[in-house]
Amino acid sequence: METCEIEDITNTDTCMKLAIEQAEHALNNLEVPVGCVIIEDEKVIAAGRNRTNETRNATRHAEMEAIDILLDQWQRNGLSNADIAQRFSKCTLYVTCEPCIMCAAALSILGIKEVYYGCANDKFGGCGSILALHTSESVGATRDEVLHGRGFKCTGGIMASEAVSLFRSFYEQGNPNAPKPHRPPAQSS
Repeated sequence: METCEIEDITNTDTCMKLAIEQAEHALNNLEVPVGCVIIEDEKVIAAGRNRTNETRNATRHAEMEAIDILLDQWQRNGLSNADIAQRFSKCTLYVTCEPCIMCAAALSILGIKEVYYGCANDKFGGCGSILALHTSESVGATRDEVLHGRGFKCTGGIMASEAVSLFRSFYEQGNPNAPKPHRPPAQSS
């Protein structure tokens, strides 16, 4: 994968384009088109795409796929939990859609440094749309109630129109993996 420097918007766009490529892979595999890359020391160290339909596992979001790649690699390399936490604290995630509540909580617990995302997630967003799990203290909750999360810097709206376009393509083609209704739709008079 390409090298991405995160200091300027041009390279932020470059990194987000890599995440969009992952989302396109998801779309081509009949998955909800979300993709991500994780950057450390200006290099892509992991990439992920949604695989919930393929695996029949609702937790296989793009972020969780990329996290698991790193956890597996770092654990095989003999890194301790403290070493893994140290590595995550230097990482930046680029993802095409705002992390959901599950993914935002995981990113906070892992101590990721920063997240850039494309479009907002108005139904399940964990970085401000529904809950603000990227902050060290969510509104009305103690630190312990936020799952001992560390919080992370979060910036949205990076190439949002491209991310939304992928969602439109997915939903226009219809989701062949969506459950079939148990009863026919109501007839309007």
